[in-house]
Amino acid sequence: MVASDDFAEFLREQLTPLGRVTMRRMFGKTGVFCDGLMLGMVRDNTLYFRVDDDNRAAFKEAESFPPLNYEKKGGTIDLSFWRAPERLFDEPDELVALAQAALAAARRVAAKRERTAPGRKSKSQPT
Repeated sequence: MVASDDFAEFLREQLTPLGRVTMRRMFGKTGVFCDGLMLGMVRDNTLYFRVDDDNRAAFKEAESFPPLNYEKKGGTIDLSFWRAPERLFDEPDELVALAQAALAAARRVAAKRERTAPGRKSKSQPT
């Protein structure tokens, strides 16, 4: 289920220090974007932040719950988004700090995609 209007507005207010925060419905969830980069997702009014190898330790330390997942062909697929601890909604500075870590991960993902984008011409190899 996507984010309610009230929850989406609450998140936009809390994450204002990051920059321009927008929300977009996708695959039965709501994507949370900052300046065009997806740093989080919301399912059932629960916030999940993007996690990668560089920020995973910070999310473990913040006692984030396991990743957002879905069922496919009888198995569970974990996504790279971990649940934000509920206590962060009472600690706006810590929420923004974790959101900044998620945004940094989103930037790394975007940079990696740019390097591996199909259709880019590679330098010709000598034959």
